[in-house]
This record gives sequence, C-alpha cells and structure tokens, in this order.
Amino acid sequence: MENKEAGTPPPIPSREGRLQPTLLLATLSAAFGSAFQYGYNLSVVNTPHKVFKSFYNETYFERHATFMDGKLMLLLWSCTVSMFPLGGLLGSLLVGLLVDSCEGALLPLKIHASKIELHLRFCVCGLPALISAVPKPGISYSALPMYLGELAPKNLRGMVGTMTEVFVIVGVFLAQIFSLQAILGNPAGWPVLLALTGVPALLQLLTLPFFPESPRYSLIQKGDEATARQALRRLRGHTDMEAELEDMRAEARAERAEGHLSVLHLCALRSLRWQLLSIIVLMAGQQLSGINAINYYADTIYTSAGVEAAHSQYVTVGSGVVNIVMTITSAVLVERLGRRHLLLAGYGICGSACLVLTVVLLFQNRVPELSYLGIICVFAYIVGHSIGPSPVPSVVRTEIFLQSSRRAAFMVDGAVHWLTNFIIGFLFPSIQEAIGAYSFIIFAGICLLTAIYIYVVIPETKGKTFVEINRIFAKRNRVKLPEEKKEETIDAGPPTASPAKETSF
Repeated sequence: MENKEAGTPPPIPSREGRLQPTLLLATLSAAFGSAFQYGYNLSVVNTPHKVFKSFYNETYFERHATFMDGKLMLLLWSCTVSMFPLGGLLGSLLVGLLVDSCEGALLPLKIHASKIELHLRFCVCGLPALISAVPKPGISYSALPMYLGELAPKNLRGMVGTMTEVFVIVGVFLAQIFSLQAILGNPAGWPVLLALTGVPALLQLLTLPFFPESPRYSLIQKGDEATARQALRRLRGHTDMEAELEDMRAEARAERAEGHLSVLHLCALRSLRWQLLSIIVLMAGQQLSGINAINYYADTIYTSAGVEAAHSQYVTVGSGVVNIVMTITSAVLVERLGRRHLLLAGYGICGSACLVLTVVLLFQNRVPELSYLGIICVFAYIVGHSIGPSPVPSVVRTEIFLQSSRRAAFMVDGAVHWLTNFIIGFLFPSIQEAIGAYSFIIFAGICLLTAIYIYVVIPETKGKTFVEINRIFAKRNRVKLPEEKKEETIDAGPPTASPAKETSF
C-alpha cells in the first residue's frame, strides 16, 4: 500500500522512462567488448588491402620464384576477407550451448578473457592467430542482443537494442581511421592494426563483472528471485518492480512445463513458424543487401567511381562518420517512428541507391561527371542501411521470441548472419569481376524482396511486451493460445508450443 501514497506514482514512471546509470554503463561495457570487435574486424582488412596483397605476393615469390597470377590472388583475398565470418559462423553455433552453461551475461567476458592472449600472440605470429580467434566474435555478438534485450525496460528496449549496431559502426569507423597508411595501414603497422581488437576485450574483462546479470536469466533460468530483484533495483533505479517480477514468474512456470527448445524442435513448431522465417529474412536481407560488400571493397568502389586511389581511404573515413551519425539517429527514432517504418525506409533508400550506382558505373567512362554521383550513391546507401537494415533487426529478433525459444532462435539467427556474411565476402569479388556494375542490381532486388516481406509479415513491435508480440504472431501462425486467467496470459507465448507439439508429432 506504500506505493499508493500521494506523490509516489508520478516519480515511478518518470524514473522508468530514463536510462539509469547502471543500465547505461552495463550496455557500454557489454557492447564495447562484443559488437565493437565485430565491427572492427569486419572493416580492418579493407583500407590496407594493398599491403596484405603485397605481403601475399612477396611470400609466394620467396617460395616459387614467381608472382601470383590475378585469379590466384583474387581467390586468396576472397578467402582472407571471408575467414572472419566463417569463424563467426562456428561461434554462433556454440552460443546456444554456452549461454546457459556459462553465466549468461558473463559469456562474452569469459570468451574475451581467452581472446586477449590470442591477440597478443597475433602481434608476433600474424595471420594464424586471427584464424584461431575468429569464433569468439560469433559467440559474443550473438549473446549481446539477448543480454541487452533482457536488461532493458519496455520503453527503452528499442534504443538499448540498437546499441549493438551503434558499436559495430564505431568499430568499423575506428578500423578505418587506424587503417590509414599514415597510421597503421602500412607494412610495418598491419600486425598491430589487427591486434588492437584485444584492447576492448581487456576493458570488458575489467568492467563487466561489476554489472548485474540479466534479471530474466537469474529468475527464469537460475530460479534465483533474490538476485533478479536486486538486479532490477539497480537497473531501474526504484523498488516498485512487482509487475515486472510477476511477468517473469509466469514465464518461469511456463518454461518449467515446456523446457528449452532445441533448434530442430524450433524449426518444427507451427506456433513459431513465422517468427523463425522472419529472423531468417531479416538477417539474410541485412547481409545480402550489399552492406558488407561496400565495407569490404569500399576503396575499390570509390576508385571505380572516379576517386584517386590516394584519396579513397579518406572518403571511406568520411562514409564512416555518416554511418555513425545515422545509426545513432536510428537509435533515437526507433521508439518514436517504430521498427517497421525505419526498416522499410532503409531498404527503399538502399535499393534505389544500388540501381542508380549501377547506371553510374556503366556510363561514367562516357560521362566523367557521373563519378561524383557514384560517391553520393554510396553515401546514400550507407544512410539507408544505417537507419534501418543495420540496427533494427537486432531489436526485432529479441522481441519476437520468448525466453524458452530465444536460445535456439539466436543460434539460427547467428548462423544465417554469419553464413550470408561469408557468402558475400567470398563470392562478391568474383561476381564483381564477372558482371561488373550489374552486381548491384542483385542487391537492389534483395532489398525489394526483403521490404515486401517486412511490409506483409512483420508487425510493429514498438511499445509492446514480449507476450503481446507473441499473440500477434500466434494469429498469423493460426495457433490458439491457451485460455488462462489474466495474470498468466502474459506469458502465454511459450506454452503455444503445446498445440504446436501436437501438429509436429
């Protein structure tokens, strides 16, 4: 009854609407040590690619007394840029097994503790250490959105969820800065350039243990309500948390009856069919729409668009600034405009930019002035991807699954993310060489198909609880949720597996 005293109710919503210091700092620590490393490793091989190719050629010449031909160099370079997402794919397949056996939010910490040694070794040994280290971002990058989504209150879930992509973009940008020839993008500096990703691991190692575990993980997975209550008190900044705890209790009861879902069981459940298909489309669309092709080969694109080779690295840095600004803008707008609007607008801009860029690349030799339009197209693409396709899927993939199915869903999500990333990194150089500018028409078509799917299938999730979102998908899956008393229908999502089990036998 104390919470009903005069003057008490207004401050509680006010505090809930603010980002509390503990939640802010926990987000920064987790994202900097996980998403930042993903972005850094994604971009770090782009600007100094001539240095790497020269290193390959010199090594080949020492062994065979001749230089590589163009096709062999293309194959080796494709393997280089695709090695990181291949390791990420292996890591993502492990995340479901480790996220419960390790201490939830401490999973990225434990992974990166071992990573420090690997990157110190990389300073001496070079590329072999990179190959041994690449699975770690796959594990931590997949675990991060799960952790952030479970930490944040409903009204801040979108903004906190987009921090995954914000830190990816910051990692990309700093990699572009450090990769400049005047800094570390040179024959003497590239081992240090690749080893710097160990710094965020050290910072996360020192800071993350001081922040709370996910309250939902503590209560639902561990059955420790006292720890969950304490974590909520630190994350929310007030003591009125009974409604949120009751939500978790109801879901815990449902999960004890249902148990965790395996990936095979998830794929067979009718009650989660559209959710599963949606994360596959969102993650495949995010990668296959061409963003990593531009990240990997930005310098080549700028050069072909008319920028002098000596200046292309600085244009790449400028695009990184645009990327950061627009991703932060998306984080601000996601709770105002909603997820669907940002996704649809982003894919529309990306598809249009790809079509115009195709025309520019085809005719710029005849009309040299078109080279400037080509640069505008690349920047426009980055703007479009930064406001929707890059940051928003990390929010939606957390929102459309409940606790019992989230682990398996993130294994599928991560596998699709890294597999499509690998496909682009490995195949794009050959596709670009075979069909040239027409390769961007493929990306435009993928943007269009993904936008159509989002418009038809994916609902707006802004301001809705996990269970309210689950009810929307239940109607689309044509599955009736069990009729229970009001307080338990909050977590009716996980029990939808019951009717689905009958159909999957």
